[in-house]
Formats: sequence, structure tokens, C-alpha cells
Amino acid sequence: MTSDIRVLRKDDFERWYGRLELAFGGVPEPSQERRLWEDLTELDRSIGVWDGEECVGTAGAFTFRVAVPGGAFVDAAGVTMVSVAATHRRRGILTSMMRRQLDDVRAWGEPLAVLTASEPAIYGRFGYGVGTRQAALTVDSTRVRIEAPAGADDVTLRFVDAAEAAERCEAVYLRTVGTRPGMLARRPGWERLPLLDSPEERGGASPLLCVVAERGGETVGFARFHNKPESEWAGPKGRVQARDVTALDPAAYAALWRFLCDIDLTATVEAYNRPVDDPVLSLVSDIRRCEVRVRDSMHVRLVDVGAALEARTYLTPVDVVLEVEDRFCPWNSGRWRLSGDAKGASCERTEEAADLALSVRELGAAYLGGVSLAELAGAGRVRELREGALAEAAVAFGSPVAPWLQHGF
Repeated sequence: MTSDIRVLRKDDFERWYGRLELAFGGVPEPSQERRLWEDLTELDRSIGVWDGEECVGTAGAFTFRVAVPGGAFVDAAGVTMVSVAATHRRRGILTSMMRRQLDDVRAWGEPLAVLTASEPAIYGRFGYGVGTRQAALTVDSTRVRIEAPAGADDVTLRFVDAAEAAERCEAVYLRTVGTRPGMLARRPGWERLPLLDSPEERGGASPLLCVVAERGGETVGFARFHNKPESEWAGPKGRVQARDVTALDPAAYAALWRFLCDIDLTATVEAYNRPVDDPVLSLVSDIRRCEVRVRDSMHVRLVDVGAALEARTYLTPVDVVLEVEDRFCPWNSGRWRLSGDAKGASCERTEEAADLALSVRELGAAYLGGVSLAELAGAGRVRELREGALAEAAVAFGSPVAPWLQHGF
């Protein structure tokens, strides 16, 4: 490939972003959304591939810090806006961008790269593993009730303008960041993302609605949602489309879900990005009426195996030697001795015999504690070389709560 790959310049942005839109279907984004992404795009961490004056490839990397098991935050590149022009496929453009980007991430000293994939089959060959999953629920609210715990009746709910309540909601959000691995500590400007509300994308639903939960004058939770009126011969059957439901304690959380399921003239509550162990699954009276579905969410890539594994803690004491294969980033290949517990960890190169053999893709999948090494071994993707090592490592790598990416990027 002879195309030129270079860091994005400000005067390139319109052509660069226009090429991205074309690659994702050619429908221009609403102006509000486009302005937000233009403001958030970090030019010096974005690249384009150019064939003469034509942009034929795009990729970017946001600056994030990702929560990991144990509560620490690890620097990570949030890989985003990846596209290749349909006219230039199968010329190695994607591979060249992934090569340049991971070399850059390593030079920046960031142990992780993370992304969400429009097509999840693409990124495994570059060492990304599915590290978080998300659940979608479609709750039949005519048949399901919320079995709220004590204290829910002490929570006051009130409608507020979503924009006017943004600061209060963001304060609640910031108090929850880090309660699950996979959550993002964001830079300023990202608080605008959950307020995006383009009429073109509502599909007949209401403008963004917001309800805050209060107790003793303090905001302890919020729900942002749309209401889509629908009816049939027998009567109304509207849909509540929940975008964010966040609370600081179980009673407030249950009160918000009870409210969403009790809205007049509606029959369904839809939520498309919830943790796979969301407490709402234990609040509902009939899980069969909730149509729970699971899909991949954040893909995780260890750019520096040693630094990444040292940055998290482990549920139980672990001392294993990992034989890591990493063809795309060969600096990670080889044997690493991981020793750690709930207080900390070390991970250093070693010549000792390996206990487990796996690729960096499997390490990415297991890194946040949501995908078990035992599950991966059952799929033939992790090999146990010392008896007992798999069980030891699988338990240690776990997390008390499922990792979750609370929003895309």
C-alpha cells in the first residue's frame, strides 16, 4: 500500500469525518451530534490514510482512564472512528492503521487500548478480546412489578428539565464511576454525551425526559428516558425507552425502576445497555417477561502486559506463569510471572516453566473479570500446563460485580 498515513490536522477534519460518515452508511449525523464529536476528537491522537487528496481511512483514540478490579484506574486509549473506504478495501489499510495506533499507544505509555466494535469479528486478529458484555431488557410492565426494598417509599421523584439537571446528574454519575470495572473516568466535555437528543433520531418518541430521585434534599439518583406513545384497538401500549438509570443506593434504584414500569399509558420498558448482573434482574417479579439479551460491549487490548496485569488486584492469591502469544505486538510475547492478591500484584518476565498458555486476546477478555479463564479454556483458547493453575487463575481474575461500559465512544 502506497497511501499516506498521517496525524489529523484541523483543516482535514471535515473531509476525514465525512469519509467516516460515508463508511457507516452515508447518512449525515445530526448537527448537534457532529459538533459534539468534533469537540471531543483529539486531533493529535487521530490518524487518516490519504490516497492523494482523498481520505480513505480513519481512526482515533480518546484519552480515558478505565476502572479495573480493585478500584484503580488505568490509562487507556479509547479507539474510535475506525473506517476504511469501500473503494480501498483489502489493501491493508486497516492493518496499517492498527499497527500505527498500537505503536503510538505504547509510546504514550498507556497499558490498554479499548474499543466498541460495529462488527465484533474484526478486532480479534489485532489482539482485542471481548472484556465487557451488556444486557438489553424489554420488560412487559403490564405483568411485571418491581419488588422494591425498604426505603424506596422514602425517595421523592420529580421531573426536571434534562439540561437544567445535568450538573446534578453528573455529580451522581461521578460518585458511581469505579464501582464496576470497565467504567470510564472521562475528560471534561463528555458530560454532554448523555444529553444528545436530536429529533431526527427519536423515531417518534418524546424529547429526552429526566426524573431525579431525592432523599433529604440530596439527589441520590436519576433516570433519563424517552416515552413513545403507541396504541392498538384495545387501548394504549406505549414504550418507555430508558437511556440512563443511575442511583447511589438500592432503595433509590428500585424507586426509579418502579416509576419507569408504572408510567401511565405504557406497556413496555426498554433498556439497551445494562450490566449483565444488573440488580433490576432481582427486582422484577417475573424475569421471563423481561426478554433479557446479551451482547459484546467493550473490547480490551493489553498493550503492555506487565504494566496492565500489575495495575489491577486479584480476588484470591495467585502465582502463575503465563505463556503469552502476541503476534501483532511481539514485545508482549513470552513468559510472564504474575503474583498478586487483593492488595496488589507484580508481573515480570521469567524463564520459569509456564502454567497457562494463551494469547493476548484471551488476556484482554479476562482482564476486567467478566469473562472467566475457565470459560475460555472450555472453548480451547486457554491451555492448562500445570494441574490446578487454571482454577487458581480463573478465580483470582474474577470480579465481585460484572464489568460494564456505561456508554459508547
